[in-house]
Amino acid sequence: MDISPRFRIVVGVDGSRQSLLALEWALSEARLRQGRLRMVTGWEFPASTVGIDAPAWGRDSCMRVAEQIQRKALSKVDVEGVEIDRQVGEGSAAAVLLAAADADLLVVGSRGHGGFRRLLLGSVSSQIVHHARCPVLLVRPRPVRPSATDPDT
Repeated sequence: MDISPRFRIVVGVDGSRQSLLALEWALSEARLRQGRLRMVTGWEFPASTVGIDAPAWGRDSCMRVAEQIQRKALSKVDVEGVEIDRQVGEGSAAAVLLAAADADLLVVGSRGHGGFRRLLLGSVSSQIVHHARCPVLLVRPRPVRPSATDPDT
């Protein structure tokens, strides 16, 4: 009987291309380590709804949109062989991820800005790196490599 705790990975998913890359990486790592994956999405009320009666942007609507983002992300990746928990929380992405990161590893995507600025961390990534209580892995976008058949190369 194996009583060792399973490796726990938390991954932030917001529906962006970078977060899907982070999800793919986290799933692969969970498979390799026979671990568990917790997929976390944070949401906040859109600033344009503050102070007005906006029934379309109620708490339930925001939760449903966040859950839909998670379902869509899961439909785009191979989840076979990985136990996945899903968590949606109200608050900034960084705050929700940090609160959920009682794990062995926290995985998030990194958004580049083009040119030299792409070397800088995004605001969420920066907060995660500085405040997480577990190791953090930032998944950077894959570089675009010119095709051998591309006439412009």
